[in-house]
Amino acid sequence: MPLLPLLLIALPLIEIAGFAFVGSLIGVLPTVALVIATTILGAALLRIQGIGVVGRIRAAMETGAPVDRELVHGLMIAIAGILLVIPGFFTDIFGLALFIPPLRELVWRFLKSRIVVVGAASAGFRSRGPRTIDLDSDDFSRRDESDRRRLPPDDGA
Repeated sequence: MPLLPLLLIALPLIEIAGFAFVGSLIGVLPTVALVIATTILGAALLRIQGIGVVGRIRAAMETGAPVDRELVHGLMIAIAGILLVIPGFFTDIFGLALFIPPLRELVWRFLKSRIVVVGAASAGFRSRGPRTIDLDSDDFSRRDESDRRRLPPDDGA
């Protein structure tokens, strides 16, 4: 936690230095074009891989399998997309790295013994029985609005 203020100060300085360095190598317009391209690439990758992760989470929940791995992968993909949308080459490097599945798996293996993920499947959102409720005619009745007007008002008793 004490490193967070230092990181918030250092990150923009590192990004500015990266802009200056890349700009001196390839020029101003290509540098701006490269930053815009990485932003577009990040948005596209986020959409493609994000949809895949949502599908895998849904499939795991339907089968009752643990979803902790897929949730953490989804979080890493979201962080990767945010890092790519932030202008700068330093954040782009980390963002692109998080889109690589073997690297995400390596991070997951590091994190899985240190965190506990409570998924929706373990929280009781799975269906446990039939979805059809069979009622006898004595258990159910329907009143139309026209019938309601003809009935005496309820006294709340």
